[in-house]
Amino acid sequence: MKKIAVVAALLALSGCVQVDDYREVVKVPAPAGLAGYWQSQGPQSEMVSPEAIASLVVTPEGDTLDCRQWQRVIALPGKLMVRSGSLYNVTSKREIYDVERDGDTLEYAGMTLKRVERPTQECADYLEKNPLATPLR
Repeated sequence: MKKIAVVAALLALSGCVQVDDYREVVKVPAPAGLAGYWQSQGPQSEMVSPEAIASLVVTPEGDTLDCRQWQRVIALPGKLMVRSGSLYNVTSKREIYDVERDGDTLEYAGMTLKRVERPTQECADYLEKNPLATPLR
């Protein structure tokens, strides 16, 4: 009976991605076409309000900024990593979100983001005060 429980637990956890120490995450360069600014367009079910905006900044070297705003700005630096052939963004709080790009659309953290020319002013202000390890050229 114990063997069955252990096997079931291992199968349940096999699809999970976990990071114990953010500093030990190996950063990978952004795949072609991923570097740039991405932003939610319209209401997203993952956001707290229909007026909330989600942004993701990705540098060519793989540094990221997950910037979400509604009544305040919550910005988390991070880095891209690959596990089992899939691309993820790991934030400094060890939150892990899958990243899938299809043209100028990005599926990220259960949201759909579109490529934009620049981040929102609030995210740009955050980046000015807290630059990423590598700049977006």
